[in-house]
Amino acid sequence: MEGFAPEVAWVTMGGLDPLQERLCVRPTSETLFCDFYKKDIQSHRDLPKVYNQWCSVVRWEKTTRPFLRSREFLWQEGHTAHATAEEAEERTVQMLNLYADFCEQVLAIPVVKGQKTEKEKFAGAVATYTIESLMHDGKALQSGTSHNFGDGFARAFDIQFTDKDNTLKYVYQTSWGMTTRMIGAIIMVHGDNSGLVLPPRIAPTQVMVIPIRQDAEGVLEKAHEVLDALKANGIRARLDDSDKSPGWKFSEQEMRGIPVRVELGPKDIEKGQAVLVRRDTREKTVVSIEELPVRMAELLETIQNDMFSRALAHREAHTTDVTTYEEFKKVIDEKPGFIRAMWCGDQACEDKIKEDTAATSRCMPFEQKHISDTCVCCGKKAKKMVYWGRAY
Repeated sequence: MEGFAPEVAWVTMGGLDPLQERLCVRPTSETLFCDFYKKDIQSHRDLPKVYNQWCSVVRWEKTTRPFLRSREFLWQEGHTAHATAEEAEERTVQMLNLYADFCEQVLAIPVVKGQKTEKEKFAGAVATYTIESLMHDGKALQSGTSHNFGDGFARAFDIQFTDKDNTLKYVYQTSWGMTTRMIGAIIMVHGDNSGLVLPPRIAPTQVMVIPIRQDAEGVLEKAHEVLDALKANGIRARLDDSDKSPGWKFSEQEMRGIPVRVELGPKDIEKGQAVLVRRDTREKTVVSIEELPVRMAELLETIQNDMFSRALAHREAHTTDVTTYEEFKKVIDEKPGFIRAMWCGDQACEDKIKEDTAATSRCMPFEQKHISDTCVCCGKKAKKMVYWGRAY
């Protein structure tokens, strides 16, 4: 509770009547699972326990932001219990890698994988691992976390099991989560002034077929043929045959972030062709109707890869290595993004950096880089290279 105390919401009234005992609205679910594990786990044969749930939790944020930081949010959280510390650590890392793969391969958002500092880790955890992404405005976003609890929670809740050697032992636990803030990440990493730009692998509609002069003979029929051919090739496609003007339909498709639109008019049909327009670059390509399903699948894959490459290039262009504190303060103000700098491991330096610059330690990356021998803040011998940045 202590770690979450500043964000906990308390219920003190039931209707018009004061409650005899105030109730805490859960900010996370570890204690509920611990209470459950204590009753459910008896033997090594009961392990491992691996649970996943979607639920809402409440944290009383002082400053809210749509998608990114709301007082109630929906998330996916996993909870596991294991017989050994090695199994728990393996699961913790496995889930972090799964989140990283989802962000990079599906959402086209590059991430930095690493470990949180003692100050930033989950209260009560042995270690917290994180994936950090960079938004278009240069602010960092914690995009997913995975926690190794060791046997600390098990000892607090007395969660024991009889092992193969007939001795009582405490379980080792993990938890991991990703929230609907990733919707905000997609908007801020890929979106532009016209609206959403959705990576094809996550887009509910990958292609919008828009007939031009749909009142002309044969246009709607051909548009339906194209739609059916795309769907038959496994592409999530729709047809906009509303009575809105083509220009309106184009704007709506762009606002919704649909990756590709197919423009099809009488002249195109005469030539046996269609015009494909990419949402991410607005580049137009003319293809034959016969080849359209195959070419579309290739184009969607190209868009997915290009969107990731652009986001990665943006992150790299906004990641700066610094060796002195004066340089740190100058860069954080003048060049928004990640700062890579060495750290002595002392929380006092971490606190000072936050107080002076509003930048926090995002993670100690697994892939360490030697930038200098000394801490960027105090000048003492450095222990770790850290990603720093202002964050949402």
